[in-house]
Amino acid sequence: MPQIRVRDAALYLGVSDDTVRRWIDAGTLESSRDDAGRTVVDGLALAQLARDNAVLPPDPSEVGRSARNRFVGLVTNILMDTVMAQVELQCGPHRVVSLMSSEAVRELGLEPGSVAVAVVKATTVIVETPPGKD
Repeated sequence: MPQIRVRDAALYLGVSDDTVRRWIDAGTLESSRDDAGRTVVDGLALAQLARDNAVLPPDPSEVGRSARNRFVGLVTNILMDTVMAQVELQCGPHRVVSLMSSEAVRELGLEPGSVAVAVVKATTVIVETPPGKD
């Protein structure tokens, strides 16, 4: 299993290094030492902790759908001309951009500050690993 340094674990979870260390001290997350003597955590345990503690805002639409990738967020910007619009949402730490018709923006009542759900249904999802990370 990959071993992840405390500072990277904190970055991936969106918390401080101190929070990860408190979880280690409390026994919520097990740690070990790498060859350089640094504290590391098991990648699988970290992934399970991330999934178990994910804070997912409720989907206000209450619509059932097959797409599993739903991101609730706030509309932060809309660039619109007479035909097309670019709508930006901030969904937690993620920026999601959608291109749609200007008519759809008007029909949905989208404006900066409104709550919206980005629904992503893709046939291809590309997964990358950062260089130098195992």
